[in-house]
Amino acid sequence: MTHHSLHGGDPSVLRRLNAAATLRALRDGGEGTLSELAGRVGLSRPTTEGVLGELIDRGLVAEDAPRPGAGLGRPARRYRFRAEAGHALGIDIDAHRVRLVVADLAGGVAGGHRAGLDVQAPPGERIAAVRAAVKECLAATGVERRSLWAVAAGTPGVVAPDGTVASCTVVPGWQGVHLARELGRSFSCPVLVGNDANLAAMAERWRGAARDVDDVVCVHAGLHTGTGVLIGGRLHRGRRGAAGEIGMLPEMGLRDTTAALITGTDAGPEAASAALAELTSAAGNWPGDGASAGGGPAGPGLDHAERVLEAAGWGAAESKAVVERLAARMARGVAAMALALDPEMIVVGGPLVRAGDLLVSELRRRVEPLCLSPVRIVASELGDESVGLGAVRLALDRIDEDLFRVDRPSDPSDPSEG
Repeated sequence: MTHHSLHGGDPSVLRRLNAAATLRALRDGGEGTLSELAGRVGLSRPTTEGVLGELIDRGLVAEDAPRPGAGLGRPARRYRFRAEAGHALGIDIDAHRVRLVVADLAGGVAGGHRAGLDVQAPPGERIAAVRAAVKECLAATGVERRSLWAVAAGTPGVVAPDGTVASCTVVPGWQGVHLARELGRSFSCPVLVGNDANLAAMAERWRGAARDVDDVVCVHAGLHTGTGVLIGGRLHRGRRGAAGEIGMLPEMGLRDTTAALITGTDAGPEAASAALAELTSAAGNWPGDGASAGGGPAGPGLDHAERVLEAAGWGAAESKAVVERLAARMARGVAAMALALDPEMIVVGGPLVRAGDLLVSELRRRVEPLCLSPVRIVASELGDESVGLGAVRLALDRIDEDLFRVDRPSDPSDPSEG
């Protein structure tokens, strides 16, 4: 990264620094008068006024009507960050459905959409269905495609830094798909792709159970159980995007989570696949919750697993025993992450936690004795929105890189420059 000295006078860099500081003060601190903003940023009133003029020209700041009754004399003009100047789109693509979330530049959610996906569809058809869902989402929210400044998608599996799905056992045919490039054909803005558990971890720290917690492990329980890791408040992906994939070791008890819950046994991969296939066959053309198309093991499997969890929450002895056995199975992997990273908090989320927190309480009871020091184990507060919201956060972080960048001249192709 290029470093610029403010001594010796590089007016263009100084101007960008002042603009970035003023814009951040408005976005994070709320609207203010010229004098208030000058005080917050530490600039003179004339300099602040000039910076605000530039930001208004770029469409990032608006002048609001003065507040009436503010005292004698002419009311002071007030300025605000124009969060509506652009938008971020988050996409959660799993085996059987896609969820989308649209947010403005301040993270305010403008709306969302979800649609079913055929589990057995080849990658091209799956991506086409995602594109159709994006079109419907933008139409429903009234957000124009050109208003999108960044898009991010979360998906199961190991995602390489370039947005290629390097490994995936959940979505058929997904491995090797350059998802960032394929999705990028539909957008003129940057497109990023991340692992679903990683994005869930980002969402939990942003808007969920781990707000303002720096060292976090997010356990994302679905067909398999993945883990996302935040260290020092930053997502830890590893060299090739595979950090936290300890579920690859069968001894950790994090694979085939849904099948283990359905069968009530520590099913191996073949038995797990057979159980899900049998359930799918019994379900016939399974309609699920209306959000799945074409059936497939993911839909009915998760649906059945949720019913087991619900019954356990009501006190059904057989279902409760199944959940206890699943928690004992998963505890090995969760405790291994806790011992390796010594996090302040472990957040348990994903499809298998939506129906109640019995699984979480059982994990808490079984993991804590395996750890050297106490660790908080809590349920996600975001339900099935965690991956979509994490994708929005990833997209917003990418937008922030451009909004607050000071190491290059203004780029006329940047949407914020228009």
